Amino acid sequence: MSAPDQPLGVGDLAPDFTLRDQNGADVSLSELTATRNVVVVFYPWAFSGICTGELDEIRDHLEHFVSDDLQVVCISCDAVYSARAWADIQGYFFPLLSDAWPHGRVARAYGVLDETTGAALRGTFLVGRDGRIAWTLVNGTGEPRDFSGLRLEAAGLSA
Repeated sequence: MSAPDQPLGVGDLAPDFTLRDQNGADVSLSELTATRNVVVVFYPWAFSGICTGELDEIRDHLEHFVSDDLQVVCISCDAVYSARAWADIQGYFFPLLSDAWPHGRVARAYGVLDETTGAALRGTFLVGRDGRIAWTLVNGTGEPRDFSGLRLEAAGLSA
């Protein structure tokens, strides 16, 4: 995967990846998009305030992020063990994927790795079953994201 100059946009082919989730299982974008649209949510750090609020929103409104036609995966540069501890404490029963090694490879491919901090920006990408990005939103690390536009777009893809 090579790094784009800026975050990927609507219509771009989403780079495929296989990363380990908080339980140590491999999760591949191409396997998920074979049957569903996928929401790829990059977040900077486990256990941080804004990230906890965002993932709590996903947990508390999981019906907007997981269905027969939609699957959410959340990605950070944290180690699998950090993701597991955080998921256990917060009750996150959706995939938290580790982009720890090679450090930030997937975040870099999507154009959302902050090379200064080594953490992902708050990038959100709706990937259709065709492997292309259908909707995107990228916020800085200190800027909470608004998932409302995603919900509307995801509903349209599933219709």
